[in-house]
Amino acid sequence: MNVYELRALANLENILYDTRVILTMPGGIDERIVIVDIDEKSLAEIGRWPWNRIYVAELLDKLIGPYNVTLVGFDVVFAEPDESSGLKILQELGKNELADIKEYRDVVADLESQLDYDKLLSKSIKNHPVVMGYYFNDAMTSAGSTITGVLPKPAFHRDTFDNKNVQARRASGYNANIKILQDAALAAGHFSPWIDNDGGIRRIPMVIEYQGNYYESLSLVMARVLLGVEQTKPVFEEGYDADYAALEKLSLEYLDIPVDKNLQAIIPYRGKERSFPYVSATDVIHGRVDKKILQDAVVLVGTTAPGLFDLRTTPVQKQYAGVEIHANLIAGILDQNIKQSPAYVDGIEFIQLLFIGCLLTLLLPLLSPVSAAFATLLVSMITIVFNMMFWQYANWVMPLAAILLLIFMIFIANMIYGFFIERRGKLQIASTFGQYIPPDLINEMNFNPDSYTLEAENREMTVLFSDIRGFTTISEGLTPAQLSELMNAYLTPMTKIIHENRGTIDKYIGDAVMAFWGAPLENPQHARHALKASMDMLERLNALRLEFIERGWPEIRIGVGLHTGMMSVGNMGSEFRLSYTVLGDAVNLGSRLEGLTKSYGVELIVSETTKAAVPEYVYREIDIVKVKGKDKPIGIYEPIALEEEITESELIELKKSDEAISAYRNQDWERARLLLQELQGVSPERKLYSIYLERIDDFMNYPPPSDWDGVFVHTTK
Repeated sequence: MNVYELRALANLENILYDTRVILTMPGGIDERIVIVDIDEKSLAEIGRWPWNRIYVAELLDKLIGPYNVTLVGFDVVFAEPDESSGLKILQELGKNELADIKEYRDVVADLESQLDYDKLLSKSIKNHPVVMGYYFNDAMTSAGSTITGVLPKPAFHRDTFDNKNVQARRASGYNANIKILQDAALAAGHFSPWIDNDGGIRRIPMVIEYQGNYYESLSLVMARVLLGVEQTKPVFEEGYDADYAALEKLSLEYLDIPVDKNLQAIIPYRGKERSFPYVSATDVIHGRVDKKILQDAVVLVGTTAPGLFDLRTTPVQKQYAGVEIHANLIAGILDQNIKQSPAYVDGIEFIQLLFIGCLLTLLLPLLSPVSAAFATLLVSMITIVFNMMFWQYANWVMPLAAILLLIFMIFIANMIYGFFIERRGKLQIASTFGQYIPPDLINEMNFNPDSYTLEAENREMTVLFSDIRGFTTISEGLTPAQLSELMNAYLTPMTKIIHENRGTIDKYIGDAVMAFWGAPLENPQHARHALKASMDMLERLNALRLEFIERGWPEIRIGVGLHTGMMSVGNMGSEFRLSYTVLGDAVNLGSRLEGLTKSYGVELIVSETTKAAVPEYVYREIDIVKVKGKDKPIGIYEPIALEEEITESELIELKKSDEAISAYRNQDWERARLLLQELQGVSPERKLYSIYLERIDDFMNYPPPSDWDGVFVHTTK
């Protein structure tokens, strides 16, 4: 499992690396390095590969001679002798069947200079600046340890890195050039790439270890020869412990080549294939190439013919000529634009992971999901920007996959954790409020948990109390089952109306309902919603009466009291049982107002504070009272209808009612009596007028004291 995860991470890192390469490669054509291509055209004209060495010698002579190139490097290997001329057969005949014929032996001796193609090529190589190529079999991947040809002298011997932690790639075998060609060459370098797990080539080992000695790459050797440097020097960083791979650079006197912990250089791809001039090998041999292309150029001889298996997978292209990889690296060495990836970037990556991990772990739980997503995106963008700055301006390759994966994983973990916490919170809300408040409010609370609290607090709210008139008598005339059915038929629509108007059911007290508005969610319109619910309840009750009569149940009437004021709301109770409820004088006053509906013969009474909060309704003033247990008087009113819905006759009656009550408070008993009697004639069923007429009769017989303020004191609930 761990191997899979590490490989997946490496593949992700490769994808991100390739993306950066593609986005930042400079493009254009570098004319300093020319690729002489053993292409399909060359194979068609000269023959299949490998060619007779005479053709290779001719190619080399043309390049150095008429075309005047600076240096030639071979991205092909001549691992076996060329016996295509038949010279070996002639020599064998001279030793056996024709051994006695001196003339034959003399002719063969004369022909050796013409038919020994390897010797002819070696002479051509020896007379020109040529770097041969060969390749190693990697010890980690090679199934065998094949050895052919001879190796050049190593760049560093086994004692060079004594007491140094050098971790170069190791080889188990090699395929090198035959001795006659190797000895004739100016130098030789391996062209073995490092192939990543996904098959891509992103690095070239600058040095490979074989049996304790260290050998340079083709690109490194060619750059060293071009610069006239005799020996590559390792550059060790001081001040590190023995476990650190401190060989960070290879020096060509005034040019440095940065290498990673495995002594590999990152290939600085210029662009897609053919970012360097290509000429066909057959055109060079036949003199068909424009001299301007090859004049003073560095030449790499390689192949793009599909059958010769030198097409590679790279970050910039899936099929890319292997010879051009070395061209990119030579150009990068000369231009000093090879990116660095020293071993200590692992430490920098760890610090980044630790810092970003701690930052997001502490930050994300404090944010909402949207804010957390934005913060995650912002941190990711900042990480990418800094990484690209190091890439572009410091030529550093900093790991990116692990950091982005960590950011994503912390975000996902936070979202998953938040989901379960939120789900638990939703379940808690549902269990706490589900029976008391409407689903819409629960959804709002779930969407914004900060909008409510269960802690007790003071808040302006509106409380409602309702009660069924004569419930005791009603209950005595019904069986328990009938009573239960009646209460369900009554309370269900009443509760629904309260919920539809954003109210919270506090409790059912027998036949009574207690509800409030303004909690748990803030509701600036709490009084308006409460009054609307009260009016709807009375209207719905009219329809219920008809239903109850049809079912043989008694007719029911209710009284409703509303009051708006400061209340304490929150989870209250004992350690055995808690309830989300409201307490305070304002709550008690609401209960008293419901009781006063019986005294005044009305269905709904609101306090003066509720009236002031909902001015769009028209009200009938009922009285100024002191309820039992309260010293402060309060005005009470009966809501009639919205201003736009009131009738002309109702307005006239209300105006006269206000005038009668005003005369009553001014102790103008006669005028008040006349107005009330007139009103009683219009609405004989209204108990309020009878109440005031009785009071006037009493006051006319027993006048009130001189400081009487018109307030009526109720001594019962």
